[in-house]
Amino acid sequence: MVSQSGKADPPVRIVAIDDDLEFLDFLTQALSESRLEIVTSANPEEGLDLALGVRTDIVLLELMMPTCRGLEVLDKIVRVNPTINVILLTGEYSTESAVEAIQKGAADYLNKPISVEVLRRRVGKFVDIARQRREATQISRDLVEAFQFEGIVGWSPLMLEVFDRIRRVAPHFRNILISGDTGTGKELVARSLHRLGPVPSGPFVVCNCGAMVETLFESEVFGHVQGAFTGAVQDKKGYFELAHRGTLFLDEIGDASLSTQAKLLRVLQDHVVQRVGSPALHEVDVHVVTATNRDLRAMVTEKKFREDLYYRISPVEIKLPRLSRRREDLPLLERHFLERFAAQYNKPIRGITRKTQILLARHSWPGNVRELENVLAHASMMAQGDVIDVRDLPEMMRVEQSNIGDLDPDLRSLEEVQRQHVQHVLKVVKDNKAQAAEILGIGRTTLYRILAEDEALAGNESKHKGA
Repeated sequence: MVSQSGKADPPVRIVAIDDDLEFLDFLTQALSESRLEIVTSANPEEGLDLALGVRTDIVLLELMMPTCRGLEVLDKIVRVNPTINVILLTGEYSTESAVEAIQKGAADYLNKPISVEVLRRRVGKFVDIARQRREATQISRDLVEAFQFEGIVGWSPLMLEVFDRIRRVAPHFRNILISGDTGTGKELVARSLHRLGPVPSGPFVVCNCGAMVETLFESEVFGHVQGAFTGAVQDKKGYFELAHRGTLFLDEIGDASLSTQAKLLRVLQDHVVQRVGSPALHEVDVHVVTATNRDLRAMVTEKKFREDLYYRISPVEIKLPRLSRRREDLPLLERHFLERFAAQYNKPIRGITRKTQILLARHSWPGNVRELENVLAHASMMAQGDVIDVRDLPEMMRVEQSNIGDLDPDLRSLEEVQRQHVQHVLKVVKDNKAQAAEILGIGRTTLYRILAEDEALAGNESKHKGA
């Protein structure tokens, strides 16, 4: 099988763990196929290492083995890598063990002896899931690449509009303003304007106005000469001179004092700087990108920002949307950051569990893209397997998950509605599970999983009530 990228996909890896060597031979022969890699072990500990040491898609696991219970191995696999589909095998079927297995995270439960036809059909379903996951992962990678603009990721209408605006103004700008909340990517936009602008080969210099002590502002921005003040032991160029024939990025311009604003205005008007302690004037040819997370128009009205400076820096303004207004970009951003951190931390991280994706989608993201980046950096460091799970997120996010259900008592999740309907059907058929599964249009294994999850939920609720 060849992926959309043109590379042959690696085979789906199946690890079989069973103390019965004859049955392992049976599994190997029954599942023999060029697109499958079958690895077997009669030792549970060795089998666990095989399952978790290399990227594995499916594990076939004997429930009862002399040295340990299969449920113990299942628990370890699910805890480290919940995306592995574990199929439990047993020659001694019981409803209780099936429910417990599904409750602990098993994907399916098969009884021995099992025919080749049934084995291939049941395992084949999870083989298809593994291939679909790989295809989805490759598609998401392709999308990230396709919808990157100068290192900025997005395919939402709001971001496509931003990209279009950057393309149109970059070749011509002299002064430009970028506005947006903290963490929306203002510096990335500034760098893209520089790369696409009139002086891409010139220097790109960053000056954070908000982080600078006012008494040092003139010295840092305009430079000084030796002896200008105590500690000035040599001549020093300021940011404007350092950015000569390039781009100066003045971040958080809204935090600059009125006296500082007046000095900046003079440079932008006259294109000359005067170093502290020197009467000499130095011409500078600088393209200036300013950025703010504040409402400069309102500050002008309140006399907190100079009107003449405002019009000087903002002949064109690029407004960046909050992440909460472009949620359709979340999957692309998640993939973008995961690939970066997987390489940075040398980890085989390839995705995020569905539960984690839902939690990330529900979060309000007050810190915008920077907050998402920090959350996924933390999760990537904490991840034990090749997927990010809820337990890998910062504690604040995990607490948020536990509080989601408290937002509105009248709102019910689809899972809750499903559980209530299943209970209603079981009540009508007097707890006949085979008949209930037929009415619901699901397999008995699926029904057992729903019942196990319902039982676990009820147990958690009773614990909370008793606390």
